[in-house]
Amino acid sequence: MPDSEVASVSQQPPTNRRLTIVQALREALSEEMRANPDVFVMGEDIRIGGSFLFTLGLADKFGPERVLDTPISEAGFIGLAIGAAIQGMRPVVDFQYGDFIFCAMDQIVQQAAKLRYMSGGQVKIPLVLQLPSGASGRGAQHANSIETFFFGVPGLKIVTPATPYDAKGLLRAAINDDNTVLFCVHKHLYGSKGRPLSDSALSIGHVPEEPYTIDLGVADIKKDGSDVTVVANSQMLHRSLAVATQLETEGVSVEVIDPRTLVPFDVDCVLKSVDKTGRLLIVEEGQRRGGWGGFLAAEVADHGFGSLDAPIRRLAGPDSPIPFSPPLEASVIPSEARIRAEVLALLQ
Repeated sequence: MPDSEVASVSQQPPTNRRLTIVQALREALSEEMRANPDVFVMGEDIRIGGSFLFTLGLADKFGPERVLDTPISEAGFIGLAIGAAIQGMRPVVDFQYGDFIFCAMDQIVQQAAKLRYMSGGQVKIPLVLQLPSGASGRGAQHANSIETFFFGVPGLKIVTPATPYDAKGLLRAAINDDNTVLFCVHKHLYGSKGRPLSDSALSIGHVPEEPYTIDLGVADIKKDGSDVTVVANSQMLHRSLAVATQLETEGVSVEVIDPRTLVPFDVDCVLKSVDKTGRLLIVEEGQRRGGWGGFLAAEVADHGFGSLDAPIRRLAGPDSPIPFSPPLEASVIPSEARIRAEVLALLQ
């Protein structure tokens, strides 16, 4: 495995090689499977690509022993994956929808997250769960922000890539981590056939052909600014960047930070930005109660209170299930208009 490399999308040289997030993820997984025979992937219908085409073509490359179709039993195949990880393998589990992870809650929270601690470090659980997350017009039972539910569980790492470059580097780092990693990708960001990408230039982006990794726990400043700091992840990052670009033409300079990983969280990056701007807006799609935004607000209040020129503002989903009706769903997910209003309110 090559040395870790931490880089931002904006730092990459121009290239004609542009991939979607799902293409970048497949490339990362293929690289790891070629480099390490202990890496394998499993999940429902993955030999034909899975719901979001994460494993498309991998069965032809690596065969049925390393691309395993599973029964419809999340608790069962997560238990199998945990056992394989204990034995030294590095399984990657592809969920059709991240929402189905709740069927394996006991295996993940009581076993995968705790066994390394309970064994005094003698048992490692190098397991990656690839989880389509967020609302996408499929109703309340297929619209959960998975990262919100698991943010408070000790022993798990949580990754939420929003760009193809980050997706490849973070997945390779996750596969080589000795802990269980929840790899949450918004359903609108994959770029699979028939599923629209978020309206952002970063939805399809530069991805180097050569292998590289991005360390877990390192945030990325996607846009420099001096008036307001906005911290947003996943689809909300793209909406925040769109607002920042609009406001730039009106003389408002917004710095946009993508945490990339929620556990561990790069609080220092946010504190340095707030020390410069004096104002902080946190944007997340998941429900406000129990969200990662509350944790970040508390950390900034504890360690950066003296830098603040205005109260911290949070924009998140309401404490309710996601409606099935498209107009109602749109009304509860933070929009560009609402993000803009929150930024301007900080400047008043």
